[in-house]
Amino acid sequence: MGSGKTTVGQQLARLLGVAWIDSDGEIERRSGRTIPEIFSGDGEPAFRALEEDVVADLLAGERGVVSLGGGAVLSESTRRRLAGHNVIYLHVTAAQGFARVSGSKRPLLQAPDPAQVYADLLAERDPVYRDIATIVVDAQPHQRLVADEIISQLTTQEARQ
Repeated sequence: MGSGKTTVGQQLARLLGVAWIDSDGEIERRSGRTIPEIFSGDGEPAFRALEEDVVADLLAGERGVVSLGGGAVLSESTRRRLAGHNVIYLHVTAAQGFARVSGSKRPLLQAPDPAQVYADLLAERDPVYRDIATIVVDAQPHQRLVADEIISQLTTQEARQ
């Protein structure tokens, strides 16, 4: 949350000349409900099952940039499906990320101490993100600089192959 995956994903897709899709947006489109509505009405496990199905479809689709929700990679099935794809981890510190989402209606942050929840989620997920990532970038600079850095690293990877 708050890493800039939507903005950077859109910018990266433009630079690469490919389509961009946001998994959370696709979940909302398919379900006809917002993410908070799904969480409150059906619970997180139901949301995660829907997310897993949507991500599987997106990864099987045409070439492009797919922005995944932060919890998508908690699914072993999704992690397997990501093998062979470029996976970019937009790293932010807990303070940076929380500052970007503070005051939002994100379901996982609806708690007495949302900053601590954010920090705990990041601490839990960071090793998973790093394990599956083919590229890790600092997402603190301006999003255009982040997208340029990703392009640079993708080009370097391709040159090595």
